[in-house]
Amino acid sequence: MNVEPVVNLKLAVEHGLNEEEYNKLLTILGRVPTYTELGIFSVMWSEHCSYKNSLLQLKTLPREGKNMLVRAGEENAGLIDIGDGLAVAFKIESHNSPSLPLPFSSHFQEMPLGRTSWGGCASL
Repeated sequence: MNVEPVVNLKLAVEHGLNEEEYNKLLTILGRVPTYTELGIFSVMWSEHCSYKNSLLQLKTLPREGKNMLVRAGEENAGLIDIGDGLAVAFKIESHNSPSLPLPFSSHFQEMPLGRTSWGGCASL
């Protein structure tokens, strides 16, 4: 029989959550999460999926101005005129597609994990 580890703050931190996030998880569920639930929340709240550390800095970047040739969200990158007929493209690589568990019965199960086009998929 496979026994799951005891879920506590120490294990949550090892999964990349901080104390505030672990306490929020306890509040959301109204109980201690299972080991699997801890794994799912730690992925969903990771930098990879939610930009939890960089989102505040990203929001400080300019979104309009006379030198903006292509605004953020218009295309796949922002484009800024730097003069002399030159421009700089700013692109942040995002694998921020939805993360989801794929049940055993899923027809997607044969897709290998790590394919960036499928986002953060976890086969159950």
